Amino acid sequence: MKICMLLQRRFAFVAHHIAHLLQETYGVSEFCGYAYWRPSYDFLRTQKDIQYSALLLDEDIHATYKQEKLDLDYLRWLEKEFGLPYLWDYMAIDRILMFNQMVREYPHNTPRNTHEEMLRILQVKAKAILAFWEKEKPDALVLPNVGGIGAMLLFQLAKKHGAKILHISPTTVRDNFTVSETYDSYSGAEERFKRTFASGERDAYYQQAQKKLLDFRAKPVSYNADLAPDKQPVNRLRQLNFLQPKNFLNSIRWFFQLLWTHFTTRERFDYSYIHPWYYLVDHIKRKARNLRGANDLYVSFDPKVDYAFFALHLEPEVALLLQAPFVTDQLYAVRQMARSLPVGYVLYVKDHPQMVPFRPRTFYKELKKIPNVRLISPTIVSFDIIKHAKLVTTITGSVIWEGLLLGKPAIVFGHQFYNALSMVKYVAEMEKLPYLVKEQLTNFKYNEEEILHYMAAMLADSAELRYTYLWERETDEEKKKAGLKPMADLMARKLNLTPKTAPTL
Repeated sequence: MKICMLLQRRFAFVAHHIAHLLQETYGVSEFCGYAYWRPSYDFLRTQKDIQYSALLLDEDIHATYKQEKLDLDYLRWLEKEFGLPYLWDYMAIDRILMFNQMVREYPHNTPRNTHEEMLRILQVKAKAILAFWEKEKPDALVLPNVGGIGAMLLFQLAKKHGAKILHISPTTVRDNFTVSETYDSYSGAEERFKRTFASGERDAYYQQAQKKLLDFRAKPVSYNADLAPDKQPVNRLRQLNFLQPKNFLNSIRWFFQLLWTHFTTRERFDYSYIHPWYYLVDHIKRKARNLRGANDLYVSFDPKVDYAFFALHLEPEVALLLQAPFVTDQLYAVRQMARSLPVGYVLYVKDHPQMVPFRPRTFYKELKKIPNVRLISPTIVSFDIIKHAKLVTTITGSVIWEGLLLGKPAIVFGHQFYNALSMVKYVAEMEKLPYLVKEQLTNFKYNEEEILHYMAAMLADSAELRYTYLWERETDEEKKKAGLKPMADLMARKLNLTPKTAPTL
């Protein structure tokens, strides 16, 4: 068996540990990889644990577009073979290509390339990746998300050639992560859910689900504690913490580290490289916005009025660009929901805690122009809003699932795992939104068995580990590797691998 790894930036170090575990425990000996960040690519080329049969670096491929001649015949062939149904989707999900974000800070949204240059970028990446796949012929593809041209091409190649797709996704159960064949659902959990719900099967996972549901209702907690308002700079005081002497000195130290990197490494030539000047300018702009803040734009939350709750998203993220490609404009989605509510209802809107330092006041002012929209402080815990809401809505966020656990009707604008539940209404056509709202407000029937069976299916088809911590914070590589063993074991189960037998003495 050969496994191809999509090595997205610092995920490359996580993926390498998973590959090493699969090699040591299950005897998988062949790996290839597509890397997105030069430091991780350099690490993979020099490490001695695994001999990758081939490694591609997205940065190097991207750089060749300047010498590439546009070949529309090739792109038409590519569109015929891999279009969704056309090729624009491959570019639209790429934050750097479409908005120059991740290089520049939100709310910057101006692409650096022309339309023709974008087509040439797609062309060179497609040629390189198709040749790579044809040569390597992997049996499986491991990836953390589908957030760029290269990632989508690899995902579609795996589907076309029947390779097993192992897409790592957080479940809405804290510290539980699953591996799915799709990027907008939990394929294994959904399959199990349909079977057990239809048969009424109740096993140990169902009993675990019952306990977790009761625990959640007694004390609601987010699946990711780091996203809670008390962990994010959601008020002006926290946003200005950088002025404290220690933090200010750390900022200066970090900037000089960026300057050192700029003048001493090849990274400065890479298209995803953050130039120190842009880093400085964007940070100054953000801190200047934070000095003013948005506290004066929030209204008091009154749980006694009739209201629907709309939770805004972190952006730019695949939750919008990939899972809701035609509703990426959150202002548009809020306007449509607001105009679809009954007379006497208001729409409470709360921003994502991580977005508050970045969001410009102009965005909030546009929201406040909508007569029945009430912008409330992001310091308010979402569960307190959900508890009294008549309807919970968002584009693809976890607030839908949290609302379902608390018995609330839900409407979603994109594709997410909970779309498999009958209690969730998906807005396939915007003109039907008012009718979906009416249906959910007047005819909603809560089905707790459906919730329990789906939660049980998630528990059965996931691994428990501190995946996000291991990816982003753990610095001890041995601890990181040991912590990732449950994920490697889950992948092995998906691939029908069995542990190597110890040699007999």
